[in-house]
Amino acid sequence: MKISHDWLRGFVPHACSPVELGDLLSRHVVTLEAAVPLRSDLDAVVVARVVESERIPETKLSFNKVDDGTGLLLEVVCGAPNVAVGTLYPFARSGTTLPGGLKIEKRKIRGFTSNGMLCSARELGLGSEHDGILALDVDVATGTPLLRAMPIGDTQLDLDVLPNRPDLLSHLGVAREVGALTRLPLVMPAELRGLARTPDAIVDHARASAGGVSVSVEDAAGCPRYVAVVLRGVKVAPSPEWLVQRLASVGARSVNNVVDATNYLLHGLGQPVHAFDLARLSGQAIVVRKARAGEKLTTLDGVERSLEPWMTIIADGARATALAGVMGGRDSEVTATTVDVLLEVAAFSPRDVRKVRRALMLSTDASYRFERGVDAGSTEWIAGLAAGLVASVAGGTIEALLDVGSAPAPAPPVLLRLPRVTRLLGASVPSADVERLLTAIGFRVEGVGDEELSVTAPSWRHDVARDVDLIEEIARLRGYDLLPDTLQPYRIGTVPDHPLHRASRRVRDVLVAAGLAEARPMPFGRDTGAPQARVANPLAEDEPFLRSSLLETLSRRAEYNLNQHQGNVRLFEIGHAFTPAGTRGDLPLEELRAAAVVMGERRPPHFTEPRPPAYDAWDAKWLAFLIGGAAFPGAPLTVEDVPASEPHAAATALLWRIVSDGRQVGEVRVLTLDAPVWASPAFGVEVALGHLSSAPVSAPGMHAYGRRDGAGLSSVTAGHRRYTAIPSTPASTIDVALLVPNALPAAEVERVIRRTAGDTLEQLSLFDEFRGAGVPDGHRSLAWRLTFRHPERTLRDKEIEGRRSQLLKTLENELGVTPRAS
Repeated sequence: MKISHDWLRGFVPHACSPVELGDLLSRHVVTLEAAVPLRSDLDAVVVARVVESERIPETKLSFNKVDDGTGLLLEVVCGAPNVAVGTLYPFARSGTTLPGGLKIEKRKIRGFTSNGMLCSARELGLGSEHDGILALDVDVATGTPLLRAMPIGDTQLDLDVLPNRPDLLSHLGVAREVGALTRLPLVMPAELRGLARTPDAIVDHARASAGGVSVSVEDAAGCPRYVAVVLRGVKVAPSPEWLVQRLASVGARSVNNVVDATNYLLHGLGQPVHAFDLARLSGQAIVVRKARAGEKLTTLDGVERSLEPWMTIIADGARATALAGVMGGRDSEVTATTVDVLLEVAAFSPRDVRKVRRALMLSTDASYRFERGVDAGSTEWIAGLAAGLVASVAGGTIEALLDVGSAPAPAPPVLLRLPRVTRLLGASVPSADVERLLTAIGFRVEGVGDEELSVTAPSWRHDVARDVDLIEEIARLRGYDLLPDTLQPYRIGTVPDHPLHRASRRVRDVLVAAGLAEARPMPFGRDTGAPQARVANPLAEDEPFLRSSLLETLSRRAEYNLNQHQGNVRLFEIGHAFTPAGTRGDLPLEELRAAAVVMGERRPPHFTEPRPPAYDAWDAKWLAFLIGGAAFPGAPLTVEDVPASEPHAAATALLWRIVSDGRQVGEVRVLTLDAPVWASPAFGVEVALGHLSSAPVSAPGMHAYGRRDGAGLSSVTAGHRRYTAIPSTPASTIDVALLVPNALPAAEVERVIRRTAGDTLEQLSLFDEFRGAGVPDGHRSLAWRLTFRHPERTLRDKEIEGRRSQLLKTLENELGVTPRAS
């Protein structure tokens, strides 16, 4: 959401700089993404002082020496009559291009060399005054950029507004928050004061008319409230400069005075307003209804669109004229010949607007706001402002205001208990402070008891329904930095930790308690001669393999210690080891393991024991029992001898096998290190805590976990997903609602959909089931969302529509499933 700093000041007269305001909003309301100065065309203009000045004979010119902060006095010829020695002026050095496109160059004038230009307000685009250069009343050093020396030009604030706060999609909504935080009152900008009054509204639930103009609402669910204002005798022309600047400050272009006034209300007050040329509405009628089968509409972007019967549209007495909440039609747009105007200020169903926008792939500023929810309680008030603003910039007479439908019921009050506020925030907030904070942003607060308040949300806040929502408001308005940083009592979760996590924590605790230090090396290694999984794009060419054992990397860490003349090593790691897959292309088997390496002195030296005994094989065996007991508590555990006659036993220096519940889970061995002669023997222990399967998972981020019965050895089946590039082409999404017999499984319908939809079907999801009115007996309504994407190009609308038609025909022929009528 783009907000103009100057426009915002029109609603709340704060004294914050753009940077200060952005910081205030980020700390209490919404994240500031960027603050962009809108007068970057003045970046090169600096503040300079005239040190010497003399009149050039027989001319109106003066020859001046100017201090621009560079340390040299520049010679400048100036034709303005108000040059005064000692005064500061805006100065454009040679090579600068001014806003009007004039490039300042070094040149000879009447025999004098001019090295820049002292500027007037008009030349800088700061006003129309051109009689003299702009004298500056500022206290800054020469050479200071003009934009830094003076508060000139606007700044555009780019706010990251989340979907739950549609009230912040306007200057008025942000101004409410700024007013509450700065304790300043909200005011109406000068351009919205003293506007022409509108006549009393003609109110009806279904149809209202006046002066030959009628408004009727047939689709009350899609449009709960529709307010129309009739103006006659307007003159469509270019907008006044202030209105053009307001729209330019938020990145909108000027069209004409009538359309610009509606866009002002969209960005200023957050309410989309649409203007119809009344003379181009058949029968001077507005009918809010569902589209008819086969009906078409050419929208303002010049595209003819086919309408579906479930779409809410705005029609006149004969045809569709606008997509409700999305875009108007070309046949009724305001043009230079327009004389009479009908202004639409309505509240449309967010769900219906979203469906239309997605179906037609047509996103607008209006649909963006309607999808998130506008303030339906202010519709009539904004309609009056819209009429007054159009009349002020385009003339004309406000003839009638027609209000069809009903205002939304006020939100039910929420009971707020002050002890609960204290419990959740960890700090006591006085009742008076709670009332002040909530009242400042529009909530109505009434006392119920000594420690209870009844709070009613304003019509523009759709995100507050529970007491925790109110407590969040209190926390952010007070400031999150005021929350205590002490650890308070809390309720633990009911979801248990994963078995592998618990086993890892137990092993870590016992090894740290035994005096070992944890290492966290990268899981890559060198070629050991044994089968290993090679990384396609390794971080280091000398370690291109995924390690098959944690002892590989711990051995390298031990060798590093020995190179630093540290022979006492007590290291352990809990990490992953990889075994190559048997089939080419399959992912390797991944295991979570715990490993320890010990060598050197068993304990630190002491005066009672200057030379402690060194670690031996029995210490390593004790570590095996320690790790195995922590990893598999309660399971039978043995450390078995390895016969010397067993193949490879001597070559690998294997001492013992660690067995749990009849299965080998680890081993104890003597490590072969690149060690100096003075180093003691090194012993390693490695235990497998659980393994991860390379089987693909059913959905991104989903993992299936299992556990062995009996021994307590955790076996983890956590699927790996292969990397796929992010799609570079857009997706097309359609929804189909089908009448499915109760006896027919949804899975059977999905099977036919997948088979018929083709290879561009990327995703299929069942998102709705309905039984009730409008659904025949013995049936249920099931709705699926289909997402199509071609890997190389954008799918055309005709392709998607063709697939949809073929899909519905196949479902009816094979399963007797038909589409549900809207």
